Amino acid sequence: MVVPELRPWRAARGHMARIADSVRPRLRSAATVAGRLRGTRATRPQPVRTWQYTAGAATVGLALAAGVVTAAGPWDSGQRTAEREWAAAQEGTGGADHGRTSDSSGSSGAAGGVPRPAPSAAAVLTGLGGAATSVRSAPGGPALAGLLDPLMTDPALGDRRAAVVVDLATGRRLYGVGADDPLTPASTTKIATAVAALSALGADHRLATRAVLEPDTRELILVGGGDPTLTARADAGGWASLRTLAASTATALKKRGVNEVTLSYDTSLYAGSELHPIGVNENLAPVTALMVDEARTDDSSSGPAPRTAEPAADATRRFADLLNAQGIRTKSPGPSKATARALPLATVTSPPLSDLVERMLTNSDNDIAEHLARQTALATGVRPDFTGGGEAIQRQLARLGLPPAGAAFRDGSGLDRSDRLTAHLLTALLVTAGDPARPDLRPVLTGLPVAGFTGTLTTRYAGGAAGIVRAKTGTLTGVNSLAGTVVDHQGHVLAFAFLASGTTDPEAAQRALDRAATALAG
Repeated sequence: MVVPELRPWRAARGHMARIADSVRPRLRSAATVAGRLRGTRATRPQPVRTWQYTAGAATVGLALAAGVVTAAGPWDSGQRTAEREWAAAQEGTGGADHGRTSDSSGSSGAAGGVPRPAPSAAAVLTGLGGAATSVRSAPGGPALAGLLDPLMTDPALGDRRAAVVVDLATGRRLYGVGADDPLTPASTTKIATAVAALSALGADHRLATRAVLEPDTRELILVGGGDPTLTARADAGGWASLRTLAASTATALKKRGVNEVTLSYDTSLYAGSELHPIGVNENLAPVTALMVDEARTDDSSSGPAPRTAEPAADATRRFADLLNAQGIRTKSPGPSKATARALPLATVTSPPLSDLVERMLTNSDNDIAEHLARQTALATGVRPDFTGGGEAIQRQLARLGLPPAGAAFRDGSGLDRSDRLTAHLLTALLVTAGDPARPDLRPVLTGLPVAGFTGTLTTRYAGGAAGIVRAKTGTLTGVNSLAGTVVDHQGHVLAFAFLASGTTDPEAAQRALDRAATALAG
């Protein structure tokens, strides 16, 4: 699975005029959805380090089509900044500050202020219909079948294909072909992983990396908390910083009169094999509870890259170097396990889980996906390995009342070719993520790449659907998939899932899927 790197964001600005021309008619049709939010003070977008977008963009994925509103997070200089600038250019105010009371990037260990819940999304779903007490359903039936049937029989889509389109506001199915046929989903699996993790752990959950000291032996142990976004880079970008952890640890040791330690690391949070069934692969590091920068050996932050074979040992060696620079001498690191008597010295925490979900979906980040599967297993009492992660996802979706028939999860990323999902389940996941009663799931929609603009859709949709389609891509050899949301020409928000197996030309298959999503836009 090849995931393209995000372009520099100055290049993203070049898309804005074209996207504006595409979405402006839909803004009129949608009657400026963001302005209908009830109980929400309209403001210019503000950088609030919390997980909630306004319900307008969050519920229906209208980050560009309905007055983008942003809550800046760990990657404020990237996607959210670009979208905020684009939104301001549309002469709308939109947005709301959800009340994060202090900076809470998570890199210092303190969680910061607790955000108020996101405003109800009901006004977004109903605003498209005009009245707050009624929802205008999207059209379907023969007209939609006449539009999609020829596109879904494109030979580029291989010998097996499935498609479902639903009205996101009502959940009503508008189109279905092979809706309940289980097919290999590739990276669209990450939609299920995101829903399971958010519902099991909560959108504000954070992953902690700790340094503890065994009082009798002066053994300093770096304890992994399963945060693949922990970074050793000088500019942490809002993610948890190994440098901050080392500085705080050194300060704590010096206060105790300690200037030399035996350094060890603890990865006991996870169980089972660290190596994915696909083997060594640049798309995924060994899955261990302790790593820095996703075990990348280059300066990339997304996409395929060379990885260290021993992420935990490598992270601890870097930690040792940082401690030495602070005047703390260390002996060669090795594996260990912290005891209950270990004294806590310092902690750094990840940004909220919602931010990790958004990064995972936008970049199709396999490392985050596998860690979220294990975190879901831990939260639900299942063994935290590849098998347990898949089992935990399936159990969690069943608890949400989602249709499990035919689904099989062997991992959290979709790299395993034995994963199976149905188009029915994928659209049900999207509808659930847009449920006004589940604002905690909104990052599933806000994290979807924007056509022609962000993440794995940056280079796709050069035509009129740029900024209108938001979707998770999926690509394996012989497999292509696409699932997300689209705004049609009447302002209806549709959720769709297209799965294709037996494809022989991945680029032709992608173009065929993109044509189908573009057709929905009208």
